[in-house]
Amino acid sequence: MNAPIEPHRFILEPFEARRFANLCGQLDEHLRLIEQRLEIEIRNRGNQFELLGAPEQTSSAENLLRRLYREAGNTELSPDMVHLFLQESGIEELNNPSAHSNIALRTRKGMIRPRGANQQRYVRAILDHDINFGIGPAGTGKTYLAVAAAVDALEREQIRRILLVRPAVEAGEKLGFLPGDLSQKIDPYLRPLYDALYEMLGFEQVAKLIEKQVIEVAPLAYMRGRTLNNSFIILDESQNTTLEQMKMFLTRIGFGSTAVITGDITQVDLPRGTKSGLTHVIDVLKDVPGISFTHFLAKDVVRHPLVQRIVEAYERFEERQAPSRPYPAADNDPGARRDD
Repeated sequence: MNAPIEPHRFILEPFEARRFANLCGQLDEHLRLIEQRLEIEIRNRGNQFELLGAPEQTSSAENLLRRLYREAGNTELSPDMVHLFLQESGIEELNNPSAHSNIALRTRKGMIRPRGANQQRYVRAILDHDINFGIGPAGTGKTYLAVAAAVDALEREQIRRILLVRPAVEAGEKLGFLPGDLSQKIDPYLRPLYDALYEMLGFEQVAKLIEKQVIEVAPLAYMRGRTLNNSFIILDESQNTTLEQMKMFLTRIGFGSTAVITGDITQVDLPRGTKSGLTHVIDVLKDVPGISFTHFLAKDVVRHPLVQRIVEAYERFEERQAPSRPYPAADNDPGARRDD
């Protein structure tokens, strides 16, 4: 007969009614969210807590609640904020506070800190390697953090310019003829990168840097023949590169440059029968020294909590349909393609 689980008890001090209400949320919604995500039961009488569940989970939950309680003294908590804190609640991190990273990226609009172990490893890899791959589902911060690292490097004068590159492939829709000059034609494809730059530098500063060609935007096809020195190059949506395009891009990297290649191999929009350059390069370069690969999972999603559940649901569906093809391996057949 199994022995009953011993409750994990602790007290949050000092007790402040408004701060405590902020921690719990309306109708204890914040506590219920933590219960659901960490698979524990939270009981409390005022600031005296009793947690039921696996010892590792309850210990992690205590650390998380203490962090949230400290935050509640200065910030109005919301379910979204609790969700983001939960992204950092890996057992190995919360049970080992020294594991938390002090990595921060400086931008004109403030400091940007990676959340969770995977984001921290990703940023550290970008700082330590010349060529980096960030691979995983939408909403994991791989593109946003790449832009932040580029802005940080520019602010510290480690590089002379930032290049934003993206293959011009529609996500399952035929957009037809796009009017305007080259920049106007490719702007729709680079909008996520622009949005991140505007947030970090401000609209006017970004416009000035583009005018001075300190920030340059280019379709992938225009990279052939160039050698890029002292630059920070971001290739976004790289799952839509062909094998030849990926090789061409990687061989453009010059001295003093850093390249970050991001993509989601489960959302390939290339024509049927065309193999993704990102899927291919994972196998080709996986053992090459000096190149980093960071693989993000559904649990790393930092958007609305529903986005994480959607990604997980798709993964479960694919596993049932093709159990012999575990994530992140993928081939470019019609069953592997889907829209955002």
